[in-house]
Amino acid sequence: MEQILSNPMALLVIVGIVSIACQYLAYMLKLPAILPLLLAGLVLGPITGVLDPDALFGDLLFPLVSLAVAIILFEGALTLKFSDLAGHGTMVRNLCTLGALVTWLIATPAAYYFLGMPLQLAALFGAIVTVTGPTVIVPMLRTVRPNARISNILRWEGIVIDPIGALLAVLVYEYVVAAQGAFEHTLLIFLKVVAIGFGLGSLVGYGLGALLRKNWIPHYLRNTAVLTLMLGAYAASDLMSHESGLLTVTVMGIWMANMKGLDVDDILEFKETLSVLLISALFILLAARVELFTLTQLGWGALLVLAAIMFVARPLSVFLSSPGSGLSWRELAMLSWIAPRGIVAAAVSALFALKLDTFGLPKSELLVPMVFLVIIATVVLQSLTSKPIAKLLGVRARYPNGYLIFGGSKFARMLGKDLLDKDVPVIIADTNWDAIREARMEGIPTYYGNPISEHASLTLDLSTVGKVLVLSPYKQLNPLVTYHFEHVLGQGTVLGLSHGTQEGRASHQVSEEYAKKLELFSENATYSRLASLVGRGATIRTTRLTETFTLDDYRETYGNRATRLYVIDPQGRVHINTVSHEYALKEDWQVVSLIAPEQIAEKPAEGTSLPDGDMSMG
Repeated sequence: MEQILSNPMALLVIVGIVSIACQYLAYMLKLPAILPLLLAGLVLGPITGVLDPDALFGDLLFPLVSLAVAIILFEGALTLKFSDLAGHGTMVRNLCTLGALVTWLIATPAAYYFLGMPLQLAALFGAIVTVTGPTVIVPMLRTVRPNARISNILRWEGIVIDPIGALLAVLVYEYVVAAQGAFEHTLLIFLKVVAIGFGLGSLVGYGLGALLRKNWIPHYLRNTAVLTLMLGAYAASDLMSHESGLLTVTVMGIWMANMKGLDVDDILEFKETLSVLLISALFILLAARVELFTLTQLGWGALLVLAAIMFVARPLSVFLSSPGSGLSWRELAMLSWIAPRGIVAAAVSALFALKLDTFGLPKSELLVPMVFLVIIATVVLQSLTSKPIAKLLGVRARYPNGYLIFGGSKFARMLGKDLLDKDVPVIIADTNWDAIREARMEGIPTYYGNPISEHASLTLDLSTVGKVLVLSPYKQLNPLVTYHFEHVLGQGTVLGLSHGTQEGRASHQVSEEYAKKLELFSENATYSRLASLVGRGATIRTTRLTETFTLDDYRETYGNRATRLYVIDPQGRVHINTVSHEYALKEDWQVVSLIAPEQIAEKPAEGTSLPDGDMSMG
């Protein structure tokens, strides 16, 4: 065992395995991943002594952490579009500007008086804890299920405030570093750092954006080139002016996010694979560096600082941001309670603590444990209490009765429009832009992209979604979408179209477990058959059963021209038709069906499909 623990390669592998295990545990328990990662780091580091990052990496630790934090800040900055500040309402804009300022102005004196931090260090701590994060908020929202207005505000606040809070923290840090020199040079050094950060960040951001916009970089090199050139800009900036690199990459990301004609969504793809290993391992290493005696040094002052942040700063920032938002006091109270801190706060604090060690700033060893305490306390306390508080305030959304439809074919759009007309929430998701554009033109809410991507997990609002209907022709992606949303929403919440007669080739076979989920509408309701019927003029009709028009009359009228889609009971509840469940239809029930034109009526044998039609998206 001692041989393993003294072997650097074995320790690196252990960190990798533990990081993946923490991510998987968080996925299964539906928790923010940052919690198990930080706890694992504390166990491996100060508690058991298995991992000593300083001994493992030596002089490489600081550059590795610096580059990892640069990636986090750049990725966060790429998500900040100025249109989001205006596009998501007064409340989001105010919380990300005025609200962040209020939090900073309250957290700073709290740390100064209660922890005895020097004012510069207290100001840095205050700037770091202004940042909430979507990676911790989104899992919480799925559990709490507040109403749509609260959910949207919290989700977009977490996305937008990441780069804004990081920029504030970096600026404060630059001033703290500049202030270590002679007083008369402090302002000059700070202005130099800001000028280089904004100047070089804008220049490289514009240049790289122009290269991408003109397609001068091959597609397979885009993500790698952006990542490498961003790290190059970080290093060049630091050489020009010490410690200016973080500001440079933050400005660079914001500049690229707001360039006209530049789509940064695919650039963000590198983060999805990179963050799982690199960023996960980073947090284990950062937590492993925390020393237990510094945690005991925090004392009662830490609890007072925590109380000031949670019970004074957050409610005050929400209250001052609320004029013009139209929110009720109950909704404002709920917003005041949910503000967990996340990845940016942890990473930036650890990096700054590493850098401040060289300046000998008093109490700098308290920065990381105090930020980690704020993260753990806000995530755990708010996760456990937000659901009962939402119930008490009466701001929980009703049980979600909406549908996410994966696939934007003409039939899917017809079904979505029909459900919307009956006041049932619908979102259509597809990777096909033409299908999404058609859906938007018909007034159907959409998500363009892969609905199981990390981007979707942060931005796709599932608060109204109770079931997922898989209506796409993508046979490779459909099972992944099915299993993903069954985990997120629960067993039995995802239904797909039948494949019809299974093809003989092995590549077309599906597992028995997955095949049981392919029972949407009827046995012969395949993608190709529905597309064929719609292409030949089939329409969706709603038929109300009455005393004078019974189910037998319905069958006699439409015969085999009707494919039952769903029924609506007298209480207005929607029940999707499936192969395994037949509803006992009575008076006042409504039957919604896809009705084929009379001239193409056919009489196929039970369970067989009509000839395959056009496989286009409709």
